[in-house]
Amino acid sequence: QLQLVESGGGLVQAGGSLRLSCAVSKFSVRNFAIGWFRQAPGKEREGVSCINMSGGSTNYVDSQKQRFTISRDGAKNTVDLQMNSLKPEDTAVYYCAVGRSGRCSGDRIAYGYWGQGTQVTVSS
Repeated sequence: QLQLVESGGGLVQAGGSLRLSCAVSKFSVRNFAIGWFRQAPGKEREGVSCINMSGGSTNYVDSQKQRFTISRDGAKNTVDLQMNSLKPEDTAVYYCAVGRSGRCSGDRIAYGYWGQGTQVTVSS
């Protein structure tokens, strides 16, 4: 059975960094787009970043400041999200998801499998 397991969340002060990791089983992370989403209390789930089948990436949050960087490790079959200069408004549950194709999208409907999420809390 396909599984995605997120790790690396936690509590960090504003301005700090965290690195989230998504471990994928049963298929290669090179074969589909892999996205990171987040959901804050009372808000819709939103796309954060995505890496496509070719290895290209797209940021959907703070794209101009490049605080978030997505990467993948084919040997470990993981996709990581490096988050720098964190702000209290980045507080959310972060999810990784497998796309229905090799193309990235910021729309959750484009993703078919989801992990359970990892909590990120940024204190001011």
